[in-house]
Amino acid sequence: MKNNNIFITGVAGFIGFHLCYFLLKKNYRVFGIDNINNYYSKDLKLKRLSILKKNKNFYFKKISLNDYTNLRKIIKYSKSKIIINLAAQPGVRFSFIKPDQYINYNIIGFFNILRSMEELKIKKLIYASSSSIYGDAEKFPTKEYSKHKSINLYGFTKTVNESMAELYNRMSDIDSYGLRFFTTYGSLGRPDMFIDKILNSIITKKKIYLYNKGKHTRDFTHVSNVVEIIFELLKKINNYKGSDNFNICSSRKVSILDLIKKIERYKGIKIKTIKTGKQKGDMLNTYGSNKKILKFIGKKINFLNLEEGLKETIFKKYE
Repeated sequence: MKNNNIFITGVAGFIGFHLCYFLLKKNYRVFGIDNINNYYSKDLKLKRLSILKKNKNFYFKKISLNDYTNLRKIIKYSKSKIIINLAAQPGVRFSFIKPDQYINYNIIGFFNILRSMEELKIKKLIYASSSSIYGDAEKFPTKEYSKHKSINLYGFTKTVNESMAELYNRMSDIDSYGLRFFTTYGSLGRPDMFIDKILNSIITKKKIYLYNKGKHTRDFTHVSNVVEIIFELLKKINNYKGSDNFNICSSRKVSILDLIKKIERYKGIKIKTIKTGKQKGDMLNTYGSNKKILKFIGKKINFLNLEEGLKETIFKKYE
């Protein structure tokens, strides 16, 4: 009988929730963990978990990646042959406030995943990296071989993750696939992400700050496309060995000012803004090439345009 068990970390997080929801619909048995910290609303994380727990094939434990003993125990119990690590301390600006959390969760926690896999002889790992490793890139669209020059601690921890994964591939034959997520958005999104901030400002009737006077551009990628790519990757990796990294993006750039105009037209309102200077650690532009991942999975992905993605973000309902 085919083993459809899969172990996923960070299941109460944004991408983790959407991936679990998708895989449960595909009849996977999902074993998930999350530490449910207070970086942003615990209520939102618990809401995501309540949706997932409606499925009998979802098994959850509140565990931190720093709790090695219980982490190893639950991974062993899951009998999964593939680990998907989406747990991390996110956020660029918060890394200047609580840098120790990024070291503890993103580096030591990631080491505990690799250590557990080595001891339990699990050979396949998919994990979250980030476009932040590129820093302020100079050539676009950014390709995977572009220089790493992080301008914040969050991006640096992801660079360390990729190096650790490559090392464990050489030492222990753990095949690993790092996913360099660009700006992912969608329903039940993180409230610290820009689209969610805008939508919340409409509800609260508060002004939104436009850092760098709104002159940033971002490669916005809808979470449904991110999940679809991960699912296709899952079907491929048993036939490949090694360690590799992929941009996960729509390969379309949108200016922040244009984004606001689209939301204004969509909602039929005027969004109140305050233009201010560039904030420490922020990248000016992100715009990636997705050719490598699309070639690897061998499938065309119909990326949602921003209007379609915003519609899902605002109106999506869950059973």
